[in-house]
Amino acid sequence: MRNYLLIAAIGLLFFACKEQPAAPPEPIGALPTAQQMEWQEMQYYAFVHFNMNTFTDMEWGMGDEPPSSFNPSALDTRQWARIVKEAGMKGIILTAKHHDGFALWPSEFTEHSVKNSPWKNGQGDVVAELAAACKEYGLKMGLYLSPWDRNHAEYGKPEYITYYRNQMQELLTNYGEVFEFWVDGANGGDGYYGGANETRNVDRETYYDWDSTFALAKSLQPNIVIFSDGGPDVRWVGNENGFAGETNWSTLNKGEFAPGIGPYEFLPVGQEDGTDWVPAECDVSIRPGWYYHASQDTSVKSLSHLLDIYYKSVGRNGNLLLNLPVDRRGLVHEADSAALMELKATLDATFSVNLVKQGSASAKDLRGKGFEPSLAVDDSNDTYWATEDGVTEATFLLTFDNPVTFNRLMLQEYVPLGQRIKAFEIYADLGEKEYKKVGAGTTVGYKRILRMDEVTTTSIQIKIMDSKAAPTLSNIGLFMAKTEPPVEKKTAK
Repeated sequence: MRNYLLIAAIGLLFFACKEQPAAPPEPIGALPTAQQMEWQEMQYYAFVHFNMNTFTDMEWGMGDEPPSSFNPSALDTRQWARIVKEAGMKGIILTAKHHDGFALWPSEFTEHSVKNSPWKNGQGDVVAELAAACKEYGLKMGLYLSPWDRNHAEYGKPEYITYYRNQMQELLTNYGEVFEFWVDGANGGDGYYGGANETRNVDRETYYDWDSTFALAKSLQPNIVIFSDGGPDVRWVGNENGFAGETNWSTLNKGEFAPGIGPYEFLPVGQEDGTDWVPAECDVSIRPGWYYHASQDTSVKSLSHLLDIYYKSVGRNGNLLLNLPVDRRGLVHEADSAALMELKATLDATFSVNLVKQGSASAKDLRGKGFEPSLAVDDSNDTYWATEDGVTEATFLLTFDNPVTFNRLMLQEYVPLGQRIKAFEIYADLGEKEYKKVGAGTTVGYKRILRMDEVTTTSIQIKIMDSKAAPTLSNIGLFMAKTEPPVEKKTAK
């Protein structure tokens, strides 16, 4: 009996002494929603500008173009989806209606649509075909519906808002799940307006009653994210070259913005103490124009240029929305497809082997069980290393039994608890018995990728120099880019 009591006592002592899981850091600042996190994880997807402008060789149509002008000879949305999938992109956002007002679906509320075009004898529906193709290829579909309509007779009047919402309801009700609703800031100016041929301007802040319009969108598609200059869910990066700021906060004071209105200087960089989580989407076309022009068949962006865009969008805490101007056949052009595949092959070659797997992770600053350094190198977005509360400077160490050579470094924060890191530096042991600085950056956010000179080392220090609160790192990557061409100086910014 005495032996049983002794064994029980030892067991109780063991469990009492066993380290208990530490509490996670308290959230700080604005936080992402589940929908925003799902969107962020997409990273890279396609814009397709294909509409009336494709056939009139314009970028912005006036609205007086006859529906008969829209007549693709070999429209194949499955070809779009196949190429997008093979390129490593996760979805397609389609220009369902651009500023000229022509609808790519047989809208009940206008005659200015595919239902009055010769394509498929007026029985076609581009949106429906794309929805089916995306489903087949495992892609998400998003839709752009221009707030400005240079065709509609009532644009600028209250009646047009009813029309706009009716069309939005058609798009968000009849075509399955839509991951993103896209709205730009082009609102008002000269147009056809049902034959009036005049200039009409609107109060961009109040005319559309955006709060109610966006609330309707979310009632129809609860998992949707909405893009405009300042959100509400995803913000414009403030330029059309695809570059986020070197410092890029996912937080913004979205109340200061409306489509076409806002302090645009904050869009590339965000606002460190912004009250809302509104991450940046970096939109850019693979050609000089957004719509197809045969004269630009030889002007597709080079591999070097596309890589520069990737590292300054995805590599700077943004998502990349790369536009494909579908041609008059209704196909992604061969030159565009070739450029996409070259980019995919190059990125695959760079990021296929994460060298951190060859080493071990440690840190002086430890929070406790459940937040160990090993959790920053386990390829999971759901686990992370963290320091104790109050620690805003910390050093994370990677050591290797054999030297590793790398020129790309990737960091990810655990952003469900907020964006924290303000500055970091990278040091490497170059065999001279001291660490030397080999790289530096500011914000991290969901993902930060540094392009660095080639480094060979057996030990790396990642020093968090400043953080808004206890820093977190959910993933770290070291990679060697062997096949990437040098950066084109003309695209650097």
